[in-house]
Amino acid sequence: MSQPTVFNQDYFVVKAKENGVHVIGLTRGSDTRFHHTEKLDKGEVMIFQFTEHTSAIKVRGKAVIYSQHGTIDTTE
Repeated sequence: MSQPTVFNQDYFVVKAKENGVHVIGLTRGSDTRFHHTEKLDKGEVMIFQFTEHTSAIKVRGKAVIYSQHGTIDTTE
């Protein structure tokens, strides 16, 4: 089985600070659309990577996002 093409091999991590944090994947292309949603509860951690289908991620709720570019706390 072949590996999917990856546009950015950098990973980022989202850690929920409350129940019900939504992480939403948005598509690439001329029409940006929601294509995937994950719901995290307090303390849950998920590791993400951009792909050929995902160009952006939206985080809704209180969370900490860790990446090579630094740490973002959505409550600040």
